[in-house]
Amino acid sequence: MAETPQADAIVLFGGTGDLARRMLLPSLYFLDADGFLPDGFRVVATARQEMSREAFRDEVHAALKARAEGLDEAAWRRFAERLDYVAADATHAEGAAALKEALGEARRPIFYLALSPSLYGRVCAALAGAGLAGEGTRIVLEKPIGRDLQSSRVINAAVGEVFEEDRIFRIDHYLGKETVQNLIALRFANTLFEPLWNNQLIDHVQITVAETEGVGDRWPYYDEYGALRDMLQNHMLQLLCLVAMEPPTDMEPDSVRNEKVKVLKSLRPFTRADAQNASIRGQYAGGVVGGAAAQAYEAERGQPSGTETFVALRADIDNWRWAGVPFFLRTGKRLPERRTQIAIQFKCVPHSIFGEDSRHDLVANRLVIDLQPDEDIELLLMNKAPGISQGGMRLQSLPLSLSLLRAYSGPGARRRIAYERLLLDVIHGNSTLFVRRDEVEEAWKWVDGVAQSWADAGMAPKTYPAGSWGPPGAFALIERVGRAWSD
Repeated sequence: MAETPQADAIVLFGGTGDLARRMLLPSLYFLDADGFLPDGFRVVATARQEMSREAFRDEVHAALKARAEGLDEAAWRRFAERLDYVAADATHAEGAAALKEALGEARRPIFYLALSPSLYGRVCAALAGAGLAGEGTRIVLEKPIGRDLQSSRVINAAVGEVFEEDRIFRIDHYLGKETVQNLIALRFANTLFEPLWNNQLIDHVQITVAETEGVGDRWPYYDEYGALRDMLQNHMLQLLCLVAMEPPTDMEPDSVRNEKVKVLKSLRPFTRADAQNASIRGQYAGGVVGGAAAQAYEAERGQPSGTETFVALRADIDNWRWAGVPFFLRTGKRLPERRTQIAIQFKCVPHSIFGEDSRHDLVANRLVIDLQPDEDIELLLMNKAPGISQGGMRLQSLPLSLSLLRAYSGPGARRRIAYERLLLDVIHGNSTLFVRRDEVEEAWKWVDGVAQSWADAGMAPKTYPAGSWGPPGAFALIERVGRAWSD
């Protein structure tokens, strides 16, 4: 990979917001504490809220101190020297001019837009007008980039008028998780797995993103997007691409992203018949989650809504490697547990040589990649059960942990925030773990097809009790083809 100059500053738009407070500023602090930020690197937060630099630093200090990892006061003092705050409306020339003054001698700043995507074009235009979008600058865009293919193209075009594609970093924090990167290493650094990674030996794949919390006061955003557009279009399709893509020639950004685009283009388009037979829409009603009563979505919203808070569907990839292998995806709010998991289910052995009793013990191998709440990679193998029996050899399943986290994390080791990896990559100009424009648009094209199939079939969400695994149809979806959801 060609050497790219390090960035010398980052501007956090939406710098007083939830994402900046919980993820971005702590990530930058930890990078600094571990010696990863370049000398002289500046961190400038901006928002419309009037606040002094000192008051902003106090807020950041309190937020960092509240984290379970604790705060090293010496590291904090060093990081605080980098921090600045500018109260400005970045969609106007005056706000951009104030940022230019605050950046001083910085020539290669990163602009991180933790804002509504509807503002992206206006912010970029203001930066360009202030002379802040020069050749060495980079811009980071948070999802969702649009609500459908058409709006995504409008936003991407507006940003692209100011920043070339190689300076645009569309972020998906799932791609910064250690276990997601371990999946890439597992597949392409071991001769053991890649020869097995096809429709000859893999029966099906499951991807689950389950959340226990409800929508709450986020309903104005969520009611417009729903589970399909909020989670499946970005996070889940990115995980699907990493599981299904062909081996790239190298780890150069375009080599990896070219293979992901091929997967998205190979997704079989949804039809009206698929809406009924291969997908489920759900919306949570009242129930109990974690021992506490939970309101229905419509109660949180205050009026009836046709927005789905749960989606389960079957995706098929029409290429030589994956033909005939179903990919089952499900995501939802107010489910029984918080879990993000990829399960690769292998086929059973073609013939059992063991006795009748042992035949009932035999289960197929399964590779399970857990992303949250704990990160782990586990391979389920068959093993001889200890002891002796008259009926011949008895078998038992044995989970084997393959997690690199356990291998090199000592007692009390801190689990890195996914944004740390991604922010460090932006600083160094490495876009491998970021999403290219054509990736975003191919994903929207397929998701728009799913949404249109629902509309054509007149398919409204079915209610499910909060604290359950979605509508009963979610189980029928996978059981009708002889499979079951992973525990």
